[in-house]
Amino acid sequence: MTTAELPVIAAVDGSWHSYEALNWAAHDAVRRGLPLTIAHVRPLNRRTSQEAQRREAEELLAESVGRVAQVAPTLHTSTLAPLDFPAAALTALSEHASLLVLGSRGLGGFRALLIGSNSLATASMARCPVVVIHSGRADEEGEEAAETFSDIVAGVAADESSEAVLDFAFEAATSRPGARLRIVHGWTMFSSMLSGGPVFDRDAAEGAAERALAELTAGRRGQYPQVEVVQEPVHGSASRTLVTASATAALTVIGRRKGGEELGFGLSPVAQTTLTHALGPVAVVPC
Repeated sequence: MTTAELPVIAAVDGSWHSYEALNWAAHDAVRRGLPLTIAHVRPLNRRTSQEAQRREAEELLAESVGRVAQVAPTLHTSTLAPLDFPAAALTALSEHASLLVLGSRGLGGFRALLIGSNSLATASMARCPVVVIHSGRADEEGEEAAETFSDIVAGVAADESSEAVLDFAFEAATSRPGARLRIVHGWTMFSSMLSGGPVFDRDAAEGAAERALAELTAGRRGQYPQVEVVQEPVHGSASRTLVTASATAALTVIGRRKGGEELGFGLSPVAQTTLTHALGPVAVVPC
């Protein structure tokens, strides 16, 4: 099975956040023409018997399938109920998914947290792109949402490390007719110097950043002529721009470094800030 045929996996735990993620995942699976797998991780818990956990999982998954049938009646769905720690189970499932969709928080943890530990850990370690749904907008899917939240926003570095982010962002824009793709790149005089660009002339450095973005997207503009592209080089960190843009974006796309997961280095400061404080759905793409 190729990556293009792998299912979208939505993780549910009975929380409102997870049902918002399920709703978003169902719509996205329809857009992409992919099946949907609904996963509920049964946590390792000695105080509850596995039989009781199995029954609870069956009830929860049956309810979830029913919810999907209401919003996407023709969508092919399947279910899974692995027994493991949530982040470990979801990371393992991500090897067999085209996309993994989570709520920003689950039933456990502290309400004051902007993102739960399992969601953050999974986004940092998964083998496929992970979309984290921040609460409050999933119920606005459909034509009204398409008009209100149409932009795809991508945060990139102006080099080859952003190839996977751009591929994902262009595909996401293509699946939403009329969507505009905003490509945000943060630059500083120091980063300009490191890349061999202007050192003392700010206008020249900004011009170099714009040219680097144009070169980075040139091939994809020809491949996706239907997508309107807006380049936004930003002086300083891109995280503030990305968080602000996420409030009215259909999806904000950021990258995650491969290879540093075991040491906790998967998310850069910009990516972690964006994921933690975003006001709409965020896709974290291994790159």
